[in-house]
Amino acid sequence: MDIQLSDHFTYRKLLRFTLPSMIMMVFTSIYGVVDGFFISNFSGKTSFAAINLVMPFVMILGGMGFMIGTGGTALVSKVLGEGNPKRANRYFSMMVYLTILLGAVLSAVGIVFIRPVSLFFGATEEMLGDCILYGRITIAFTTAFMLQNVFQSFFIAAEKPKLGLLATVAAGLTNMVLDAVFVGLFRWGVAGAALATGVSQCVGGIFPLAYFIRPNDSLLQLTRTKLQIKPMLRACGNGSSELMSNVASSVVSIIYNFQLMKYVGENGVSAYGVLMYVQFIFIAIFIGYSIGSAPIVSYHFGAENHGELKNMLKKSSLLTGGSGVLLSALAFALAEPLSQIFVGYDAELLALTSHAFRLFSFSFFLAGFNIFASSFFTALNNGVVSAFISFLRTLVFQTSSVLILPIFLGLDGIWWAITVAEALACVVSLIFLFVKRTEYQYL
Repeated sequence: MDIQLSDHFTYRKLLRFTLPSMIMMVFTSIYGVVDGFFISNFSGKTSFAAINLVMPFVMILGGMGFMIGTGGTALVSKVLGEGNPKRANRYFSMMVYLTILLGAVLSAVGIVFIRPVSLFFGATEEMLGDCILYGRITIAFTTAFMLQNVFQSFFIAAEKPKLGLLATVAAGLTNMVLDAVFVGLFRWGVAGAALATGVSQCVGGIFPLAYFIRPNDSLLQLTRTKLQIKPMLRACGNGSSELMSNVASSVVSIIYNFQLMKYVGENGVSAYGVLMYVQFIFIAIFIGYSIGSAPIVSYHFGAENHGELKNMLKKSSLLTGGSGVLLSALAFALAEPLSQIFVGYDAELLALTSHAFRLFSFSFFLAGFNIFASSFFTALNNGVVSAFISFLRTLVFQTSSVLILPIFLGLDGIWWAITVAEALACVVSLIFLFVKRTEYQYL
């Protein structure tokens, strides 16, 4: 029997409903990981460092899709909970049309500015060509990437998480196969990796678009509607925390790269790239859970079902906390074998990466709870609190830590920075949950 947003969620039902979203986000994160694996092993560490250098800019552009998707889903789910499906479909359609228009503009801007951006990020003469080539090809597919990010959230609000998973798995498998062919077999280097990613994003973005255009049995369908400023601003404002998190993470990555070039050079950027690839997958589990559970929270918020809000907060806190302990232990134990996959060809780089990995692994302990706390407030349509948590967690705390800790701890301070930031963010999350408990009645 299909699970509905209006249901009471036990642990089993909650995991069943959110599991497709978690798997979906893991497959999405695999795009960059597979690119990195093939580039590192077939084109060398200079090309590997180049794609890691421009990746933050690519992710900032695509992150606009997360903003529209999460903020739009929160608004649409709330309206569904209020019992107004026609208005929900109008809002849903607005968000999709906005994504297409914005994606086209961002693609053009990104392609034009990728060269000066690469130079600003610190690309060396040897890296610059690969930075521009990889960046221009991937940015050309920004609209498809944004649509994929948007539909990942809306499939859940439509009570079709398994269909969303199917689209993402198909996209992920496309990326893996094409990377093997374009980079491993044809030896097209960074161009092949970028093209593989772009084609796979088309699979993940265009297939859902075709589904929602046609008549379907989900809660949502694309309809003719006018673009209305007020609901679009509400959705984008509420989803700004996810955009803030994405942009801030990219900015932090840039600062990490600057610091690593200063302390250890190109090897440091490559080592950090490996950590980011593994973090993409581990953090994707938490993000997927938050995306999967957010429409439930929004629906019951709209329906004024405070008992279910309490239920969701309690169960989600325990699930994300327990998962954080497990993933930290797993990352610490697998530090060397995971590093070996990417940089096993260079003994010095392998030793650096393995050591960094062990220190970095403790960051997963609290990351899941912090991600959920921000998502929880987005689902409650409180974008201000959500954005504030994300802003402090990803930009203020991480930036401060990566700049200050190396003064006292040297290179190890860079690897410890994210763990310190997560600990500070956890304190902030708990404070907001306590302060807002009366307003939303979830405690």
